[in-house]
Amino acid sequence: MAVFMDLNITYTTDKKRLRSVIETAAHLGYSTVAINYVVDLQQKKQEIGKPKCVLELFDTFPIVQGKSRPIKVLNRLTVVASDPSHFRPNAEYKAYDLVAVYPTTEKLFHAACMTFDVDIICVAVIEKQPFFFKRSPINGAIERGVFFEISYTPAIRDSTMRRYTIANAISLMETCKGKNVIVTSGAEKPLELRGPYDIANLGLLFGLSEGDGKAAISTNCRAVHLHGETRKTALGIVHTMKKDQPLTERQEEEHAPVSKRAKIETV
Repeated sequence: MAVFMDLNITYTTDKKRLRSVIETAAHLGYSTVAINYVVDLQQKKQEIGKPKCVLELFDTFPIVQGKSRPIKVLNRLTVVASDPSHFRPNAEYKAYDLVAVYPTTEKLFHAACMTFDVDIICVAVIEKQPFFFKRSPINGAIERGVFFEISYTPAIRDSTMRRYTIANAISLMETCKGKNVIVTSGAEKPLELRGPYDIANLGLLFGLSEGDGKAAISTNCRAVHLHGETRKTALGIVHTMKKDQPLTERQEEEHAPVSKRAKIETV
């Protein structure tokens, strides 16, 4: 069964509203969410601080719908970069589970794809993409395991933003062919969240295939989380999966029904 994730829940100082958004995400079936702290270093008095401890939000985390385990809450940092000096990884960056960059120029987008030590590159959804996507940097990002993010909430809020979101998403899909894409909400309140299967269908509108649409909220998000773990350790991690081994002839005989086993022995 797929594990669904929403890696962009907008941070707010209103703890009650933030708790409500996370509770709604758990009710909709999301197993993991990330609280997104957005920092625009071009603005005055903006600096990167440590994230709030997620344990301050809940005494007991809400149980995921259809699962028997509580929702997992991550911390994410998004840096709005308009100049190369705005992105300088330091100790504060390692306090976050995920690091994203929102490049506002083509030069910075190229640098983010090829050199920046990030997990996610954000695609513009509230305005027309200020530059064209080129295959070379996007392929470079894919090879490095970096993912591109499209947020759907602006498309819900405003019809103009909806046009920008769809147009920018389709432009990206034409270049990356649906690879290394995640779809997130960017929700600020519970009513802006949508269920995982609704978002998988929305992916078709963004130019994703049915399989890529589902991966954009499940397996690709899992890969982003693992990439973040690798970045934080600066070494690497091992993710193991149990694999069924084929039975040998002797094991087949031992697992065979008694009646069949008797026939084998008499032959």
